[in-house]
Amino acid sequence: MSRSQTFFGEGGVAGFTHRAFTKAMGYDDQDMGRPTIGICNTVSDLNPCNLILRDLADAVKRGVWQAGGFPLEFPTISLGEIYLNPTSMLLRNLAAMDTEEMIRGQPLDGVVLLVNCDKTTPAALMGAASADLPCILVSGGPMLDGHWNGQRLGACTDCRRLTAEYRAGQLDEATYREIEDGIVRSHGHCMVMGTASTMNSLAEALGIALPGNGAIPAADSRRVRLAEAAGRRIVALAQEGVRPSQIMTQAAFENAITLLCAIGGSTNAVVHLAAIAGRLGLDLPLALFDRLSRRTP
Repeated sequence: MSRSQTFFGEGGVAGFTHRAFTKAMGYDDQDMGRPTIGICNTVSDLNPCNLILRDLADAVKRGVWQAGGFPLEFPTISLGEIYLNPTSMLLRNLAAMDTEEMIRGQPLDGVVLLVNCDKTTPAALMGAASADLPCILVSGGPMLDGHWNGQRLGACTDCRRLTAEYRAGQLDEATYREIEDGIVRSHGHCMVMGTASTMNSLAEALGIALPGNGAIPAADSRRVRLAEAAGRRIVALAQEGVRPSQIMTQAAFENAITLLCAIGGSTNAVVHLAAIAGRLGLDLPLALFDRLSRRTP
């Protein structure tokens, strides 16, 4: 029996309570007879990059229902680069623990991981790898690029460059504030090849995210369709019992490292890939990164 069937079909007061409280949310026995799919959502008002995940959660739910599943959304820690001090990296492992324990502790047959900003992606993959239940990762996608005075601007690489120009007296206060009003002009993570773009692209190379996960802009309707497709796919993975350990293999990690080199991705990916692999009992020594980088254009 699946985890959810065991949970909802349990005898005695435990099963009675499980079903009764679920019915209080408006669901019935038919709903509880479907594969239960958790939607792990890192949306937070203190993480602007992840606000799009509210809409994507609804799209994932549609896909799950379409495929015959029972979607239940739950929150985990959201790590945003903009608000957290001194760095969100200090909390990555805590977020991974949160994700792992919420997956382990709930009666879920499969999970969709909704992530976006830098550390939410590796944290979710670390936790999901340790829990080793069927999962798919869906990111919120990159924001639209900024435009000013004929320049394409990338947040937040150009934030630093333009601030240096302002401090050097090359930009006046009014111009500096004008740029500030338009450099981040939509939901989504930084569109430059920083850690967010890198890790959400590498999730594709690892096989744990659907094609398009790393590149479709947050403002593009294809992102919503991707989330809906992930909702459909996770039901099949749950029914087939396909686990992250069967997808994120040594070969998959070498594929991801190759992509990292090809796209000139964030050096933070070296730390994150090793951490995710470690949860699966795989070793990614620096010599491997070096060897793959030397063969990759």
